[in-house]
Amino acid sequence: MTATTYGSAPIAPDPTPTSQPFWDALAAGRVEIQHCADCGAWVYYPRSRCSSCLSANLVWEQVSGEGTLYTFTVARQPTTPAFADAGEMVIGVVVLDEGVKVTTALENVKPADVRVGMRVRPVFVPTASGLVLLRHEPA
Repeated sequence: MTATTYGSAPIAPDPTPTSQPFWDALAAGRVEIQHCADCGAWVYYPRSRCSSCLSANLVWEQVSGEGTLYTFTVARQPTTPAFADAGEMVIGVVVLDEGVKVTTALENVKPADVRVGMRVRPVFVPTASGLVLLRHEPA
């Protein structure tokens, strides 16, 4: 097996006013996550209210994007027609060092070498539309 590298992503989500700061940070090569100024909880995916205390007092803070692989699966069939040429995809859940879990695709690693608990770092992947996605690779 070869290392998984997807290159430019064929599809991208549509940013909303709530999520736009997240996408803007990725385009600048940074990972930013919402942080509740009232209860201190980290909030991901982008929301208008804290998922812990329902406060609207959320601020964007830069984080390293590094973390630990919590779980993963290898998608041997395309997850959508847009990924028909991608081959196997390693899809995982990463616990960022701040404690937030994010769903991601793993890059630059052979599926056979992926292990729960491995350290990962962020990779910024452009889409055909110019939006940048957050993915991860072994640290």
